Amino acid sequence: MGASSGLGASPLRIDAHQHFWKYDPVKHSWINDEMWVIRRDYSPADLLPLLQSSGIDGCVTVQVNQAEEENTDLLELAEKHDFIRAVIGWVDLQSPDVESRLEWYRSKPKLKGFRHILQGERDRALMLKPAFKRGIALLNKFGYTYDILIFPDQLGYTREFVAAFPDQPFIVDHIAKPHIKDRYITEEWKEAIRAVAAFPNVMCKISGMVTEADWKNWRPEHFSPYLDTVVEAFGVNRVVFGSDWPVCLVAAAYEKVVAIVEDYFSAFSAGERAAFFGGNAARFYHL
Repeated sequence: MGASSGLGASPLRIDAHQHFWKYDPVKHSWINDEMWVIRRDYSPADLLPLLQSSGIDGCVTVQVNQAEEENTDLLELAEKHDFIRAVIGWVDLQSPDVESRLEWYRSKPKLKGFRHILQGERDRALMLKPAFKRGIALLNKFGYTYDILIFPDQLGYTREFVAAFPDQPFIVDHIAKPHIKDRYITEEWKEAIRAVAAFPNVMCKISGMVTEADWKNWRPEHFSPYLDTVVEAFGVNRVVFGSDWPVCLVAAAYEKVVAIVEDYFSAFSAGERAAFFGGNAARFYHL
């Protein structure tokens, strides 16, 4: 694995979005019959060889369950495994007690930020509700980031949301999950992405693409129009690589996910590739 510091050291390569879980059919009910291949446990021991074979130094593990118990589990894994550089957890941002919970998590240095599964909320504009915004307003006080997990229909709300917090570091997960399977990139999605990218405190994870494509029939070139749009909108210094492993396995092996972006960014400079594959994530999550 590459060195992370020191004179002449190679820059960190970071997988900025992946998950661990002990499979539970109730907690993980979102894993439907079509996704049967990932109905099993996934641990650091499963991931480490994949990182090593792809020359990746570490990862950011992200919440799946909306319960603080999962934070505890992920932080325990992060304490045992140095390659888990950061944990993005969950906290009830609408709770009257959220500030005390954020204060408590200050004792956990690998907890770098939080996420809420906004894409699954019946209220598509939940992020704009006063109680939710009150919680978000407290994050920056404690140095926490926020991962925005949405579907394309929520991009308009997201623009208003991020505009309200110009000093809060945000990152959009999975390029906002456009309908890549349709093989038709809409101007509406492109314009909405550009509108969110106009805010300099917002970054974007180039992740989760294969699962939005045709799982059995995708080809690398299917992703190029989406990559072009995101990189143009955010710039090379505000995009990061994420595998979305093990969810990606329903459509592609880890190595194939890496290969898609390795190929796309091969035309970029060494500095730009280093930024995308690790430097930007290290800066955003304070790794």
